[in-house]
Amino acid sequence: MKVYTKTGDKGTTALFGGSRVPKYHIRIESYGTVDELNSYIGLIRDQEINTIYKDQLIRIQDRLFTLGAILATDPEKAILKNGKERLNIPKITEEDVTFLEQAIDEMETNLPQMTHFVLPGGHTTVSYCHIARCVCRRAERLSTHLNDIEPTDEMVLKYLNRLSDYLFVLARKLTFDLNAEEVKWIPEKQ
Repeated sequence: MKVYTKTGDKGTTALFGGSRVPKYHIRIESYGTVDELNSYIGLIRDQEINTIYKDQLIRIQDRLFTLGAILATDPEKAILKNGKERLNIPKITEEDVTFLEQAIDEMETNLPQMTHFVLPGGHTTVSYCHIARCVCRRAERLSTHLNDIEPTDEMVLKYLNRLSDYLFVLARKLTFDLNAEEVKWIPEKQ
C-alpha cells in the first residue's frame, strides 16, 4: 500500500465511514490537533524523564489515537439502521479519565501547593509540557465546537479536559524533578 493516494489532491479527505469533507472541516481540525498533541507528547517522552512518566505518556498516546479515530468517524455512517455499530472503533472510558486523575494526584503529593499562576519555562522539557498543554486545550476547544455542530462522544471532551490538567501537573512535577525554577506570575501593579 502506498502512502500517497492522491484522493486528497482537490482539498477533501475521507472520514471513517467513507464520507468526504473539506480538509478545513471542523472535524478534521479537531482530530488533526489531537494528532499534533500526540506528536508533542512523543517529544516529551523522548526527554530524559522518569520511566513512570514515559509509560504514562505511551498509554496517553494510545488513547489519543483512539480519540482521533472517534473524531475521524462520520457519526451518520457509524451506526447501522438496526442500531449496531458499523465500525469497530474503541472507546474512551471513565477508566481512562480515572487513570489521568490518579496520575495527577500521585504527582501532586510531592509538589508545593500552588499559590500563583506559573510562567511556562524553566527547562526545555517543562516547556514542551506547556506547549502540549496548550495544544491539548486547542484540541478541546475545537472538539467542543464540533460537538455543538455534530454531537460526539462526551468522553472525548472529558478526556481532553483532564489531559490538559495532567500536562500542567506533569510540567510542575518535572520542574521539581529537574530542579528547575518555577517562576510565579505576579502581576505588576500599575
